[in-house]
Amino acid sequence: MGRKARVSPDRILAAAEVEFAARGFAGARVDRIARRARVNKAMIYYHFRSKQELYRALLRRMFQTIGDRLREVAASDDSPAAKIDRVVATLAELVGEHAHLPAVMLREIADGGARLDRDTLAALAALPAVVAGIVQQGVTEGAFRPVPPIFAYFAMVAPIIFYRASAPIRAEVTDLHLVDLRLTPEAFVHHMQEAQRRILAGAGPSPSRPTS
Repeated sequence: MGRKARVSPDRILAAAEVEFAARGFAGARVDRIARRARVNKAMIYYHFRSKQELYRALLRRMFQTIGDRLREVAASDDSPAAKIDRVVATLAELVGEHAHLPAVMLREIADGGARLDRDTLAALAALPAVVAGIVQQGVTEGAFRPVPPIFAYFAMVAPIIFYRASAPIRAEVTDLHLVDLRLTPEAFVHHMQEAQRRILAGAGPSPSRPTS
């Protein structure tokens, strides 16, 4: 009988997150992940049959974690506007907890999602689906103007990812006194929430069609 594995996959996934964020899928090495996780390579292959499976498992875990938290928000008795505020705060909090997530996601986007299989895409698709449900609830109740749900989703996710990913550059630009790009995470979330409320509820006249 084989020996029971003693190393949690979570430790391997945490090490993999750092490696994939720093070097992308192509540049990542299983031996470096093993050293960071303080395991041998055989233990990694015990849990994950290949580097690609390890990478997909990492992404699925991230997406599932975010999806679970967003579904909690969607299932609450809050108003649609309050749910949107909580979605923004939840996304920002989770991205902050997984500091390497923005880099991993931006690298995968740049590669055109080449390594996202059906199961990983299904886990990813659950995120805009939850946001779409909240937006549709707001539209149905008259709290929101009709907005394409995918637009609402990207209007939330993209700035959060870019804000976190650009932190080192923003700090350097500020330190060089080129322009002050300081913005605390708390202030960023506050302004994001306010912007989303305006996007969804603001139905003012179009600048290109002035009223008489």
